[in-house]
Amino acid sequence: MNTHRKCKVLVVGGGPGGYVAAIRAGQLGLDTVLVEGDRCGGTCLIRGCIPSKALIHAATRFEELSAHAGSGKMGISVTSAPELDLAQTVTWKDGIVDRLSGGVEGLLQKAGVEVIKGWASFLDGKTCEIEAEDGGITMQAEHVILANGSSVTELPGIPFGENVISSTEALDLDEVPEELVVIGAGYIGLELGIAYRKLGAKVTFVEGGDRILPLYDKEMTRPIQQWLKKHDVEVIFNARAQSVDTVEGKPVLSYSNSAGEVETLSGSKVLVTIGRKPNTSGWGLENILVDMNGPFINVDKQCRTATKNVWAIGDLVGEPMLAHKASAQGEMVAEIIAGHRRSFDPVAIPAVCFTEPEIVSVGLTPDEAREQGMDVTVGKFPFAAIGKALTMEAGTDGGFVRITARSDNHQIVGIQAVGAHVAELSGEFALALEMGALVDDLAQTIHVHPTLSEATMEASMATFGKAIHTA
Repeated sequence: MNTHRKCKVLVVGGGPGGYVAAIRAGQLGLDTVLVEGDRCGGTCLIRGCIPSKALIHAATRFEELSAHAGSGKMGISVTSAPELDLAQTVTWKDGIVDRLSGGVEGLLQKAGVEVIKGWASFLDGKTCEIEAEDGGITMQAEHVILANGSSVTELPGIPFGENVISSTEALDLDEVPEELVVIGAGYIGLELGIAYRKLGAKVTFVEGGDRILPLYDKEMTRPIQQWLKKHDVEVIFNARAQSVDTVEGKPVLSYSNSAGEVETLSGSKVLVTIGRKPNTSGWGLENILVDMNGPFINVDKQCRTATKNVWAIGDLVGEPMLAHKASAQGEMVAEIIAGHRRSFDPVAIPAVCFTEPEIVSVGLTPDEAREQGMDVTVGKFPFAAIGKALTMEAGTDGGFVRITARSDNHQIVGIQAVGAHVAELSGEFALALEMGALVDDLAQTIHVHPTLSEATMEASMATFGKAIHTA
């Protein structure tokens, strides 16, 4: 039986953009309905950011325990090497996901948001048919927020299957692959590939370009390349994946090398990590009459589409395809609908790669600033000179904090860092740029000793040759 329902705000998609938009709309007293075909939380919470960081943490813990076997280190030794039950690790990871997803559902309920589990197909910009568990619903809304997210990209001619997996399946394996071939050396591939190397897999990367992590400059990726070399991880550059065949039950990847010759590489699993694509098909987007910007929905600084009172946020609207961007846009749109004056115009959106070591980038790199015609001064400070880093065995990985500032007025235009746990410094970096901080603002802010954040203070001082703890 088909029922009819009207609401003020209809949110399609329960990921970090959609559920935040719905919660904020509910808090503001707007009659809000959220439609989600899966559990609330989206890619980030269910099959991306959170589960991958859980796996990375478990892999790091396993590697650390392994280092204490035999003669041990730091005066700590264990009589035998640790054993891994990956299925139990996955169960532990799933428990975290379940708890967080349940928490999101509780927050939606507290905010008065009606959640409908189902799939929406639009008839026009304000009306959709929802295939719900208990029957069809025709929904009419004054405002529609499109937050459908994205999905993994499949390589042409290499379909996903038992032996060819995406990042989703890589987070649910019940045993460590003896040999893992990773297509793509971007942040998703490197995060998962490094984690599985720590768990004992032999890992080989096949990368179409001539470097890892092309969004980051070579100075930043050098410590990661050193880690890969130290741990016998091969990266095959300028290689184009062509096909995967099954030989004696194992996948064999055929690829063309830099000379155009075809070579093969066998493994236990082939992990494809070549990016994500926005979910723009299968839900009647053509009936909404929005404008497109390539594969993405075109929006303005308030996330308005070409159709009145239809909004789009998150991965649907383009790079960077990051959860925290989607959440910020979702909150903003809800407040605009409620009558607040808002626009999405951040100075910079932090990007983090949870590799070994971690990378964080906020704002412009030195080269990007110069390309924009800026005369800049750069200060860099190594974690090798930070006491807290050394106590964490983290000072010898080549990590550093780097600050780029305008030479004329000393305003900071970019901060990057690579090293252990530098993701936790991203908030300070983003705040500095958002507040228009000068180098002296960071240099004269007293940072706690001993902490990793001291490197930020020293890097700001180094910008003008005044760093204290440097030779």
